[in-house]
Amino acid sequence: MDGQDATVYYSEWFAPSVWSGTSGDWYFDASAPDLTKGIVENGVVLAYVWLAGDLYDATSVRPLPAYAVGANWSFLVHQYGSIEFTSDMISKPLTTGNQFRFVAIPGIIPSLKSASLKNKSEQELRSMSYKDICKLFNIPE
Repeated sequence: MDGQDATVYYSEWFAPSVWSGTSGDWYFDASAPDLTKGIVENGVVLAYVWLAGDLYDATSVRPLPAYAVGANWSFLVHQYGSIEFTSDMISKPLTTGNQFRFVAIPGIIPSLKSASLKNKSEQELRSMSYKDICKLFNIPE
């Protein structure tokens, strides 16, 4: 497909099986076959986290990057077909309770140019709430 159709891809919520790295530099990789060259180079990749122990808002899904539970959380696509989630916690992050998800929006998707989006830029999509993104692209929460 390589980003050539109008499908918005999204992962299920998942937890890492193991964190790699050292204190202050933790990461885990997840297989993401929908993150093709076409989507990564021409589309928008959004990622979200739900963190166990998030006292500020225990029911909240945070867009990444974010600061929560005393650490910075982020993601990167270091190779096509894979996504890496990162944290700078001093101690190793939990493998249970923390949940991650990504949404991949191809750059040529018709709804990116539709009246409902009014030609929203990548930055505007990134600033939308998780619930609004799910509603806009009909993604089950």
